[in-house]
Amino acid sequence: MTGVLLVAVVIAASIAAGIVAEPRLPDGGRGAARVLTRLLLWVLAPFIFFFVVARLELTAGVGVGIVLAYAALAVVTVAAWLVATRWLRLSRPSTGAFVVTVVVANTGYVGLPLTAATLGTGQLGYAITYDAAVNVPMFLLVAMSIGAVMGGTAETASRRDLALALLRNPLLIAVAAGLAAPDALAPDVLLDVAHVLVYAMVPLAFFVVGLSLGAESEAGSLTFPPALTAPVAASLGLRLVAAPLLLLGLSTLASGVPDAYLLQAAMPSGANCVLVAHLYGLDQRLAASAVAWSTMIVLVIAVLASPLL
Repeated sequence: MTGVLLVAVVIAASIAAGIVAEPRLPDGGRGAARVLTRLLLWVLAPFIFFFVVARLELTAGVGVGIVLAYAALAVVTVAAWLVATRWLRLSRPSTGAFVVTVVVANTGYVGLPLTAATLGTGQLGYAITYDAAVNVPMFLLVAMSIGAVMGGTAETASRRDLALALLRNPLLIAVAAGLAAPDALAPDVLLDVAHVLVYAMVPLAFFVVGLSLGAESEAGSLTFPPALTAPVAASLGLRLVAAPLLLLGLSTLASGVPDAYLLQAAMPSGANCVLVAHLYGLDQRLAASAVAWSTMIVLVIAVLASPLL
């Protein structure tokens, strides 16, 4: 329980620190946010991904689990679309935001430390594989495409641009290099460093989230906790209940699906959902509310359930 509680406390403290720091930093902290984001995406995360995946034990369940994860996400994506259009009857920008919050999960900055804290570092490589092989493509190809089609701005991207962004993604490159590398290139000392950096990423990532929330608060567009509207509640049900239960059910069809995959499938809506909403003119309030509520729920459940694990 100590590890999970520590992750939850660090996330909350880092967000609070970012909110407090935002009005005190030059340019509202935008420069600091860019530096930290690049440090996370181009330095820390690739280092972790390479050295952990290089020591990953590949089994049939690893590959089959990825296929099953996509099958589960395909079902919840269709379900999200039907709920948004047939039941909730949302506008196009709100429908886009709703579907994006269901299909994109925070399998990185929340999923990786929670996997290490609850399942142990032995499952961390599988959690990284899920993040890179499932969630990154879902964000770059599916979520961005939904934003381009459903959004109200002129900022669009072609399928070719999105495919190139996927192929050039440093996380996918690091995973591919790690899978190809022999164990000798990942000595124990560097593997231990990678395990420590998983936790080190958390305060940096959520400090950036705090900076963003601080800016929204000053603009008068943020209330906390955000309203738990019907669309937000429906998004939570699909993201936190339907998605993991579907993968759990499908995993009974094959043996050896890593436990980390099932945990990653239950992660909250990713902070990148707000980015997609901002870029393409989707419903930013709906996206931000779903991210906030799902993150809070996952952290509370993780703290309460950790003594049973």
